[in-house]
Amino acid sequence: MPIFDPRYVQVHPADNVAIVVNEGGLPAGAVFASGLALTEAVPEAHKVALTAIPAGAAVVRYGVVIGYAATEIAAGSWVHEGILTLPQPPALDRLPGPAEDPSSLPPLEGFTFEGYVNDDGSVGTKNILGISTTVQCVSATVEYAVKRIKAELLHRYPNVDDVIAITHLYGCGVAIDAPGAEIPIRTLRNLSLNPNLGGAPMVVSLGCEKLQPVRMLPSSTLPVLSSEPYVVRLQDEEHRSFGEMVEAIMKMAEHRLAQLNQRRRVTRPASDLVVGLQCGGSDAFSGVTANPAVGYAADLLVRAGATVMFSEVTEVRDAIDLLTVRAATQEVADGLAREMDWYDRYLERGGVDRSANPTPGNKSGGLTNIVEKALGSIVKSGSTPIRGVFGPGERVTTKGLVFAATPASDFVCGTLQLAASMNMHVFTTGRGTPYGLAMAPVIKVASRTALAERWSDLIDVNAGTIATGEATIPQVGEEIFRLILDVASGRSKTCADRWGLHNEFALFNPAPIT
Repeated sequence: MPIFDPRYVQVHPADNVAIVVNEGGLPAGAVFASGLALTEAVPEAHKVALTAIPAGAAVVRYGVVIGYAATEIAAGSWVHEGILTLPQPPALDRLPGPAEDPSSLPPLEGFTFEGYVNDDGSVGTKNILGISTTVQCVSATVEYAVKRIKAELLHRYPNVDDVIAITHLYGCGVAIDAPGAEIPIRTLRNLSLNPNLGGAPMVVSLGCEKLQPVRMLPSSTLPVLSSEPYVVRLQDEEHRSFGEMVEAIMKMAEHRLAQLNQRRRVTRPASDLVVGLQCGGSDAFSGVTANPAVGYAADLLVRAGATVMFSEVTEVRDAIDLLTVRAATQEVADGLAREMDWYDRYLERGGVDRSANPTPGNKSGGLTNIVEKALGSIVKSGSTPIRGVFGPGERVTTKGLVFAATPASDFVCGTLQLAASMNMHVFTTGRGTPYGLAMAPVIKVASRTALAERWSDLIDVNAGTIATGEATIPQVGEEIFRLILDVASGRSKTCADRWGLHNEFALFNPAPIT
């Protein structure tokens, strides 16, 4: 519902700026209940100075310095990127260590969902046939075969949810042994082993590519398949036409479909969930509505024994000093610093730094710079101790809250979180995006009521009610937690799944292309 009285949200008592809540912003002369009057128009979600801020003084939001005033800022003024200078990021060699006694919340008992149990002990929230590819050359052929499989075969196997092609732009024409090349290779391997694919992977290869199937998905890692073929190689002599290649893919796929069709959902503890958290199209409300609500849900999941991963290195880097104190051990704190340092050097080789992260949409939505964006982003992680740190594409093996290092790009982050064994995804947005994944359900949470109402068939949860006072962070967090259990059980469908909105996989390849 629209708000007619001028309102702002001040996150921390020490903040000297607050964000305007009113839809459409406020004109010059608008007076808040505190008596503060705007000296100029301020757009919705943008910052207003609560007090006069001298030139060179700190501008504070979330109780943290997000920049310095480039010129004197009058009380009631619009505080934006053009009048702030960017602070230095926290020095990685001087980060605070873990608290002596990291606080843990009491466990939650009795929460369950209905999932598919795999031979390796992991549990799926979907039952999908995934057809992996070793090289981009076979992508069009595999996608053609998948269309036929869906049209001609899938209906015979009603317990299988979908058939997806794991295609990509990798596999040949790359420096396959260069430093960093292990990232896309292990990503493809672990995508094939995602819990939602049921332990029934199959691979389509061309034959002459650099990334051979035995390197991407060694049979030694697949004991279930050790005695049966799992690769269709298109250059093999037996395939004498395109039609025969497609028929070979379909024949192996039908064998896998029969295998997957025998599976049934069974009641499992919430501890079998592996939930990835991400934000995209963020705005200044993200850090006060959607992300805190997701953080509350993350705490509930951790208390129930689940694995919860947060990611997006550049949206963590400027707040890393607030996270190392939450590390369960010094080893975890060192791991966080290691991943930040690796990415700093990666960006430096590309001639940029973390300030390249905010998008024009982020800035239009009130986020002044990467520092402010990071402070709002990390609240998705909730408040529990961080139990583990994993590199890009690595499979997460630790329960509780973990950091899985990824770029901040929505599609690359989502792909890497799937490789990390994610079986549920929660995605917050302020500006809006139709983002979705085929391999795991994506629950989208809006930071603003206006977005949730405008895109009612794309948004699953409206956290904008927190800003308007209609709901609290715990109430929306509880709603997200319950929805995760329902979607994981197949009782509810996300908007993205109802529409079949599934973005392509996007590998992270920091190694050279030859």
